[in-house]
Amino acid sequence: MAFDTPFGSPSETRTAIMRATYEALIEHGYENLTIQRIGDEFPKSKSLIYRHYDGKDEVLVALLEFLLDHFESQMPQPTTENADDCLRNVLDFVLASDLDAERAELTKVMVELRGQSPHNRVFREYFSDNDRTFRRGFAEIVERGVEEGVYRPVDPEVVAEFVLTVVSGSTVRRATTDDTVDVIAVRRELDAYLDARVLREQE
Repeated sequence: MAFDTPFGSPSETRTAIMRATYEALIEHGYENLTIQRIGDEFPKSKSLIYRHYDGKDEVLVALLEFLLDHFESQMPQPTTENADDCLRNVLDFVLASDLDAERAELTKVMVELRGQSPHNRVFREYFSDNDRTFRRGFAEIVERGVEEGVYRPVDPEVVAEFVLTVVSGSTVRRATTDDTVDVIAVRRELDAYLDARVLREQE
């Protein structure tokens, strides 16, 4: 599935600032990122950055919101198909075996910012909220599957927690190790879990 660039209209000031922050973060990393370096990537006056944001972390939180909104917009949307098909389609997206360059770079940026969470309360709160949103989304699909009779009477929150943890672990490992993460094998085992523990046996 093609992954569209998050910076479709860089002429808009906010989008241009987000792109500049993104590019500067990729080049310098979190520790060495400064507003000055963001400004070096920004095609307009640096004063516009200071007009919108008070410091590095504030603009990075804005970048997080921007990138996560874009990521969610790329995900398959719930349809009238049965809940299991819906869940597997979402997993096809979040555990895609091949990532194009745009999405691979975005994933690395997101993981780097998540890595600041143990020492940065604002980031930790933001990622906590984001995880809750994704977990709730998975749980709602599972709950619908139970109501439809497609799934066993499982606890949707428990299933969602497991699925989210597998997806998050795979994402972090892909971005932080030189080893090849066999996402196809991970997905196969996740499907085996869903088939054995969640999917209702066909009569």
